[in-house]
This record gives sequence, structure tokens and C-alpha cells, in this order.
Amino acid sequence: MATDYYAVLGVRRDASQDEIKKAFRRLARELHPDVNPDPKTQERFKEINAAYEVLSDPQKKQVYDLGGDPLSSSGGGAGAGGFGAGGFGNFSDIMDAFFGQASQRGPRSRTRRGQDAMIRLDLELDEAAFGTTKDIQVDTAVVCTTCSGEGAAPGTSAQTCDMCRGRGEVSQVTRSFLGQVMTSRPCPQCQGFGTVVPTPCPECAGDGRVRSRRSLTVKIPAGVENGTRIQLAGEGEVGPGGGPAGDLYVEIHELPHPTFQRRGDDLHCTVTIPMTAAALGTKCPLETLDGMEEIDIRPGTGSGQSIPLHGRGVTHLRGGGRGDLIVHVEVTTPGKLDAQQEELLRQLAKLRGEERPMGQFAPGQQGLFSRLKDAFNGR
Repeated sequence: MATDYYAVLGVRRDASQDEIKKAFRRLARELHPDVNPDPKTQERFKEINAAYEVLSDPQKKQVYDLGGDPLSSSGGGAGAGGFGAGGFGNFSDIMDAFFGQASQRGPRSRTRRGQDAMIRLDLELDEAAFGTTKDIQVDTAVVCTTCSGEGAAPGTSAQTCDMCRGRGEVSQVTRSFLGQVMTSRPCPQCQGFGTVVPTPCPECAGDGRVRSRRSLTVKIPAGVENGTRIQLAGEGEVGPGGGPAGDLYVEIHELPHPTFQRRGDDLHCTVTIPMTAAALGTKCPLETLDGMEEIDIRPGTGSGQSIPLHGRGVTHLRGGGRGDLIVHVEVTTPGKLDAQQEELLRQLAKLRGEERPMGQFAPGQQGLFSRLKDAFNGR
């Protein structure tokens, strides 16, 4: 034998095809001219190409193992060819060496999975808090009923492409400084499918699907919040060629409430009362998610205090129970007083010894909203 191809690739004579291919990939990455332009390296690169051409082909490998050299009679031999018709089979083995995965060979299927779809669903606060059922209209691709997804007109069918003969790809041999290079590309006539549809379905134009509007019923679980996505498996776009449908995602958009602001599963609102009501105490009616309730404001309640109503918030999405409803109290001071009102307040101040109060000062005192902001920022 003129050349020891096993030694060239650095494998044993009983090496498996997988071991031979891995050895070739490793060497090809190291010795490719684009990586190492040294002339000696290029000669070495041609040698591993020739070795792989022989050892990766069962028939050539058998000839070689019996003492022959299957490349000795080829035009340029191992040194000049390397990429001959039997070398890499096609150029994908070189691409495999650099990108780690060979290109998919053979015709590709006309049937493919459809894309996922998403729609937005507006919900009121009580619907998000307690859950509901909604009927929605979805405009997606469905299987064409005329051709049942085949893409061909009724009474006709797809035919084998006469350009690639059903392979889905065509090959071309060119010469380069490395020798002959065989490249493959998708067949331009059938677009890589291996078949052509001479008479497309008039309803779907050969795509196997049409757009249609349909109704769906969506069950919304209690406790969803703004931005939550509910997955409906298999309710998205039907794939080309009548392929399996993708998924439909329903994104929740919670509408603003006139009274409550939601923070997690808790609800917050603010009640504004005059200072007399804060001093004497009062009851304020409040329409909660559970119905009308009276908020008991005790005498002496100051501005910025909060009154929690436990279990009046949003249902927990995972696990039982509900959040709380927190009522924040804001006390207003009258800006304009008539003579009688001013006199009454002066008498009250005199009785309480507050005619000339010195005030109490403390560092960093904040208002209600500043304290809430800091609390949410973790300060």
C-alpha cells in the first residue's frame, strides 16, 4: 500500500465508522486552509481528505483492506483530488467538521408544524380575582377542506420532481485549488420537497391551509394578573401541508379599576375624610369585590394610617386563600373657615392647650406615598 490511511487519520484498523468520522472532523478543524494557510498544512489537509474518502466508503474501504488503493486510478489521485465524487459524498462533511452537524439530506416534508399564536384578552378586576369563562374569536390558519391539507387540486396529486428525481437536492462538481469539490443545494424546481404539485388546490393555492375565524371558550383561573399567558395546546396556526397546529397563548390584560389598585394579591384604596370625622370617628360605606361593607374609622385616626380588611383581596393563583383589602386614610384640613367655625376651632385649641403648639420635628419624615414607594423599593 502506498499510503496508510488509518495512520493518516490516527485511528486503529478496527475503528468504527463513528470513530473515523470523529477523527476526520477533529483534523479538518485543525488543518483547514482557512484556519492554517501554511502550504505543508494544506498538503496534510489533502491527505486526511483522501483517507476519509476511502475509509468512510464501505466499498473503497474493503478494497483498501484487501491490499488495493481505490484512489490510485483516479485522475488526480489522493494528492490532487481529495474531494472527488466519492470523497465527502458532498460538501456537507466539511461543514459538519466546522459546525458540528451535517446538513440534512434528502427531501424535506411538505407537512410542518404551525406557528404559535397569541391574542390579548381584557378582564375586569373581579374577573381576574375570581376567575371566569370567556368566549373569544380567533383568526388563524386551518386545514383546507377542499384538499384536506394535501395542497393539490381534487383528483390530482403531487408528482416526483424530474430535476432532482425526488431527492430534494441537486449536486454540482467544481474544481478548486484543493481539487474537485461537490456541493449540494435544494432543488430549485421543487424547493427541496422532492415533489411538485402541477395543479395546486384553487382554495389554498397549494399551501394546504386557509385562514378562518372560529370561536373558542377559555377558562380563566382565579388569581391571574396582568401579563399572565394561558396556553391552549394545539389551538394555534395549522402548519403548511396540513401539519399539526401550534399553540395559542391568551395574554391577560387587566383593566384599571375606578376604586382599587392591585399590588400582587392585595387591593389598595384611599378614603379621604375631614379632620372632624378623623377626630370623632365615623363609618364609611365601601363597595368591595364581595359587596357593600362599612369601613369603621376609629376616633383619632390620623392621615396615613391604613385599615386592613383581611381576605377581601384577590384569590391566590396557586394555593388557597385570598389577599387583603387595605384602606388608606387621608385626612383633609379645611382651607376656608367662616367666623363661627374659626371661633369654635379657637375654643377647641384653647381647651386642648394647642393655641401655640411648638410642633414635633423628626428627621426624614415622609408622607404616605413616599413611604409606600420606599417600601416597594426595599428601603
